[in-house]
Amino acid sequence: MALAPATAYDLTDEQRAIIEMVHEFVDNEIIPVAEEYDAEDKFPEPIVEQMKELGLFGVTIPEEYGGMGLDLTTYAMIVEELSRGWISISGVVNTHFIGSYLLMKFGTEEQKEYFLPKMATGELRAAFSLSEPEAGSDVQSIKTTARKGDDGRWEINGQKMWVTNGLGSGVVFVLAKTDPKADPPYRGMTCFITEKEPWAEQNTGDFAGLDIPPKIKKMGYKGVESTELVYNGYRCPPERILGGEEAGLGQGFKQMMDALEVGRVNVAARGVGIAQRALELAVRYAQERKTFGKPIAQHQAIQFKLADMATKVEAARLLTRKAARMKDAGQRSDLEAGMAKLFASEAGKECVEEAFRIHGGYGYSKEYEIERLYRDAPLLLIGEGTSEIQRMVIGKKVLERNRI
Repeated sequence: MALAPATAYDLTDEQRAIIEMVHEFVDNEIIPVAEEYDAEDKFPEPIVEQMKELGLFGVTIPEEYGGMGLDLTTYAMIVEELSRGWISISGVVNTHFIGSYLLMKFGTEEQKEYFLPKMATGELRAAFSLSEPEAGSDVQSIKTTARKGDDGRWEINGQKMWVTNGLGSGVVFVLAKTDPKADPPYRGMTCFITEKEPWAEQNTGDFAGLDIPPKIKKMGYKGVESTELVYNGYRCPPERILGGEEAGLGQGFKQMMDALEVGRVNVAARGVGIAQRALELAVRYAQERKTFGKPIAQHQAIQFKLADMATKVEAARLLTRKAARMKDAGQRSDLEAGMAKLFASEAGKECVEEAFRIHGGYGYSKEYEIERLYRDAPLLLIGEGTSEIQRMVIGKKVLERNRI
């Protein structure tokens, strides 16, 4: 059972048509097979191919480059629906979306013309990389370096971690230190557009110097690969510095932080999606399961749980929608994106846990979908900044906006 599309209010006709299409796609093509792919930790290639046909890799890319040219708000609603089916599917498009955002906002015209048309069709998929084995939330402590050689190309050396789509992508936006002595450190960081061979564990030829170790084994979030990236003498031409060498050198930290602002809206939408699915499963099970001679949905204790879940889903959705709309309007939304990400990711985890409790012993069984959601939900508490980091951001921004 799936509830009606939860975003069917306050939408344009175009948005309503798109969301209904994605909702149907999720019900028919993703939910029935998600358990199979999760169990085998297998990349869902047939689903990805269908997503290409639907144009979902080019949702926010301008029409002049072959995309749909839709706004962040519409994209967030699409991500919510995909995550309702399986958050691993939304992970396939998440880093791709951040890569296209970086290009659209900071890329040179040559970079846009070269990459965006292929990204719009899904022919080329993108990843982006900040984290390292010893650097997660503290981005300024990264150790990956890039030094300019005598031939003008930049040599990148270092190890990156937790790269979603790290193996299957054809391009990775990677942050590296180009001036290790910069003070503060963020002024010496640059974003490089590093091309690679999709699905190649060891790159050769023009892409030599980039190796991908075996994918990281995870509790949940299966199907989509999370990997390390090892740059060892990778040579990147200066025209592949995001924004060009003259304008982009030393601007990588600011560019990546801007992208994380929209990335947090993305993760918030994923939290709404998984919370929505948990609510759907709980509502269905509560009406089917009987105890003491009546469906457990008639017990007040269960109704209270459903009430809290439904309220959290709606609140998370509205926070996410607000942050997206502010970004679309050109307003600074770092505070709102942080709030949305914090609340929606926590709501996702809490709603999944309540649905798990409503299922009782069956929730612990792999025969029920809630077991997969229970393993997937914790990821959202970490990705694009932990809940603790979000609280730091929110607290600082609240004080900044209310100085006395």
